[in-house]
Amino acid sequence: MKKTFTTIYSLLFIFLSTAVFVTQSNAQDNVAKNMPAQESSAVANELEDIKQQVLKLNRELFILEEDLLFPASTQIAVFVSVDIGKFFTLDSVELKIDDEDVAGFLYTERQRKALEEGGIQGLYQGNLKKGEHELTAIFIGYDNEKRPVKRAANYQFVKEDDAIMLELKIEDQTQDYRAKVVVEEWLL
Repeated sequence: MKKTFTTIYSLLFIFLSTAVFVTQSNAQDNVAKNMPAQESSAVANELEDIKQQVLKLNRELFILEEDLLFPASTQIAVFVSVDIGKFFTLDSVELKIDDEDVAGFLYTERQRKALEEGGIQGLYQGNLKKGEHELTAIFIGYDNEKRPVKRAANYQFVKEDDAIMLELKIEDQTQDYRAKVVVEEWLL
């Protein structure tokens, strides 16, 4: 269904773009054939209206595509954030849902700094059936003494009719000078 919708969407967009191009070309040819300035202005206005209609239709098709591909009843989104990053320097993350690899990410220095300054990364967006599920996140990085370290979190949750959004937070623990992964479910 996804492939069919994408194909239809692409063909419709190509058709509408071609129609605008042909209309624009015809308008320019008519202007060149001694069309009075008043009519030329009317054609230009009509052409601008058609362009605006194509842009509006393109936006509506994009929203429809999102609704069809990720309906709220099956939608899940997972985000990553870092609390200070003093005791753990993030290098990469692997995400599994129900023992199936769904996402992975290798961080650059710039991305790591953005997370440490309060940024939130969208790691995964997908569909999930109703019922009980288990999320496993494995973070690989370095401790404050530059030794390789892995931190993991398991989180069991129940997917219902609404979209579910989970945040994987890497939080510094000052009592033991380590970092831990905390999973927070966002309420919609």
